Amino acid sequence: MASLDRFEEIVRRTPAPTRATLETDNLHPFDARNIHPGLPPKVRALFDDGHFAESTFAAFKFVESRVKTLSGAKGVGFALMFAAFDEAKPLVKLNGLLSDNDVDEQRGFRHLFAGAQAAIRNPRGHGNDPPDGPDLCLDHLSVASVLLRTLDAAGFAQQP
Repeated sequence: MASLDRFEEIVRRTPAPTRATLETDNLHPFDARNIHPGLPPKVRALFDDGHFAESTFAAFKFVESRVKTLSGAKGVGFALMFAAFDEAKPLVKLNGLLSDNDVDEQRGFRHLFAGAQAAIRNPRGHGNDPPDGPDLCLDHLSVASVLLRTLDAAGFAQQP
């Protein structure tokens, strides 16, 4: 009887699903997380096949490729991002750079783009084979989505 009492206690403490939870239960995780739709189909296919680290790597290779195309810079990874978003001589301007806030935003995104390449992309591209699960992969893809939406908002939306 004690185990049934314990079960009842757990059930009573567990919150009922919210409407938002019920509405997202039937969505693909990319849709539930609002992952940027411009990512290549390969990113979703790798995710669906359980290749989470590879999905993350493909997404950040895509971000790198977009920045390389927009900037015309020759570098890769961290160095590319630092050159592309340099607030003093930006190859990719995210705003008008007319105020201290504009410069701070440019500098901040410079570090976010570069840091994402170093901390998220590189470990998955250099044979470290991190044991990523679906939730971590979706978190990483959310970061890639923020970076891509930042480019979109700055007027660099990808053409279909």
